[in-house]
Amino acid sequence: MISERSILLQTVNSTTEDVSVRENLGYEAVTGIISRRIAAEAKWDEIKRIDIIGTDEISLRKGHKDFVTIVTSLTQGDILILAVPGDRKKETVRKFLKTIPKRLRKTVRGVCSDMYEGFINAAKEVFGKRMRIIADRFHVAKLYRKDFDGLRKKEMRRLKKELSEEEYGKLKGAMRALRKKKEKLSDKEKEVLKRLFGYSPDLKLAYDFCRELTDIFEEDISKSEAKRKIRIWKIRVGVSGLNCFDNFLKTLKKRHNEIINYFTDRQTGGFAEGLNNKIKVIKRRCYGITNIENLFRRIFLDLRGYSLFAS
Repeated sequence: MISERSILLQTVNSTTEDVSVRENLGYEAVTGIISRRIAAEAKWDEIKRIDIIGTDEISLRKGHKDFVTIVTSLTQGDILILAVPGDRKKETVRKFLKTIPKRLRKTVRGVCSDMYEGFINAAKEVFGKRMRIIADRFHVAKLYRKDFDGLRKKEMRRLKKELSEEEYGKLKGAMRALRKKKEKLSDKEKEVLKRLFGYSPDLKLAYDFCRELTDIFEEDISKSEAKRKIRIWKIRVGVSGLNCFDNFLKTLKKRHNEIINYFTDRQTGGFAEGLNNKIKVIKRRCYGITNIENLFRRIFLDLRGYSLFAS
């Protein structure tokens, strides 16, 4: 007879339905094993320390705004799911953070988060105003790329009106090419961008600014050097005459310290968003999980299942 450990191991990076069919077990039997063997919340007595706490949000259903918060930890490269609180409100997150035992709260040396006010304020209320808050670099990138994309849409609408249908058709694939790294562009994509930038020098300028900022975040530089380079970048954008980055510049001014803190410890600056992408895969694989306890269990299994049940 197959053991429950084997069933749990098979559910890692798989679906309950697949395991049910493979082992000729009822769907409810498999979900029962998961519910019985995997807790729906963190077991604090099994956690020795928490170095970095990560907070991010995810929508349970596509097209809906029923966001929940995902709270994780990063300790010596090991990611652990801590909680899936019921919503993204500051008070909900603060209430959970307060449940972390004091011995573990003392080990926290930073909080990695998107720039949502509620997450940041909840962390400061629980851990103190001097706690290092690190802006998730992927959320930072989303902001300046969103500003750039606004200009792209504006310019493409203009060119569609001004160019002949044949000439505009030669710009097909521009959006995809603009989002790719330069070194990964095909010759055809390079030609499309060259043509596009010939029609829109402003878009070329904004494109270069985006790439420059991305390069700064990918460079192995100190916090002080990053501050210097970002300050120069801001000045250059300011004198360029472009206004497409205005929204990002406002955020950069407001959240400057949190954004710059990424350069003190690069490993902390994106793990929460990376896990968010993993959760999206879990949701697609499991046809959408709306129960937060089951979501916690599935995330826990995908993160820790092999190490716990493979031996």
